[in-house]
Amino acid sequence: QVQLVESGGGLVQPGGSLRLSCAASVRIFHINTMGWYRQAPGKQRELVADITSGGTSGGITVYADSVKGRFTITRDNAQNTVYLQMNSLKLEDTAVYFCNADIRVGLFSNYDNYWGQGTQVTVSS
Repeated sequence: QVQLVESGGGLVQPGGSLRLSCAASVRIFHINTMGWYRQAPGKQRELVADITSGGTSGGITVYADSVKGRFTITRDNAQNTVYLQMNSLKLEDTAVYFCNADIRVGLFSNYDNYWGQGTQVTVSS
């Protein structure tokens, strides 16, 4: 069974940096769009950034306005891994961050959507 395994969350001071990673737990045929969402207490889950598979030209990225210029999403297709580099972190970035991906497990499979278990990011002085 496919799982998305996240790592890299933690506690950081305002202005600091963290890097989140998310990898598929088993060998798969292909991953289409991969992304990061976040959910703060009492708020709805929101898109932070996502990136398409891109082929040889690199993935197309989309960012929430609130993180543009501070966060960078990248992926390693060979490792089925997506990263989120978070710089200049603010108090309002505190949330549980979830990885999301559209995965085609096998050659004759459809794409299914998967979520990671979430990793806590806390920005506090």
